[in-house]
Amino acid sequence: MSHPARGALSAVLTALACLLTPVGALAAWATYELADRTRYEAVMAPLATDPDVREALADAVASGILREVRVGPPLRRPVREFTHDAARSFTQTEAFRTAWHMVNRAAHDAVLKAVRAEDADGGGARGPGVGGARAVTLDLAPVAERVKRQLVRDHVPFAHRIPLAHTRVEVLSAAELVQLRKGYRVLEIAAFWLPVGALALAAGGVLVATQRRRAVCATGLGAALGGALLGVAVALGRHLTLADLPPDVSPAAAGAVYDALTATLRTVTWGLVLLGTTVAATAWLTGHLVRHRRASATPPPTPTEEPTRAQA
Repeated sequence: MSHPARGALSAVLTALACLLTPVGALAAWATYELADRTRYEAVMAPLATDPDVREALADAVASGILREVRVGPPLRRPVREFTHDAARSFTQTEAFRTAWHMVNRAAHDAVLKAVRAEDADGGGARGPGVGGARAVTLDLAPVAERVKRQLVRDHVPFAHRIPLAHTRVEVLSAAELVQLRKGYRVLEIAAFWLPVGALALAAGGVLVATQRRRAVCATGLGAALGGALLGVAVALGRHLTLADLPPDVSPAAAGAVYDALTATLRTVTWGLVLLGTTVAATAWLTGHLVRHRRASATPPPTPTEEPTRAQA
């Protein structure tokens, strides 16, 4: 193979590797972190202490309970205040963290069953269906039940008569579920093969190149660019997610959840940028040192050569 052909092939392989790197990182994150119950629970557990999340859940539970309460006008305000205070107080207890763990585990299982089409009913979903799929929701009944007990202990009027409110928060809409089902199998395969393919293409681009040090430098810069693009995608996804929230969902709480779920992606972003720039800088510096040593090792012209040139 001629030198120009090898150079062109190396450039193509390197470009493909750099394009596959951020896509492979996204696929691996979705498959090996979000779809793994243990990792998902580890990511979501700290949110039980997040003030925005606690406030949003307290408001949702209190609103659900109040929809079931039938009291006269004189009692509406004190009952509302007692209910919200009890809900907020409960979110600061160990019992709330246990309930938070329970509802998140149930929601995670429901999403996976729905996406994998293992349950025709969508994993306990409720609401209208789209294309045979139903929305997946998070049931806050365990939290509401404990808040009701707190109201009874505080002697709130008629608290013992409050029916259990099944307050549901939509986790995955039916339309989103239809789209996820179509690509989930592809995603599982891509999560392994895309990163492997990116590494293989990068190695092939370096091996084929006529100037391998330059190829390594280009690969490093491409990896850094891929990491930067991944960071832009994460930031854009956050903006679009918060801009498309239902009116009854707290943007601050949704932002906290999004940031927790994408923390690994942000780490991968910075890792790719730092690793890529380090590799590129190392390749460039070593090349510069080699050229400098070669120039220093080249012997200067001998004195006898100068008269010969002058005579010529």
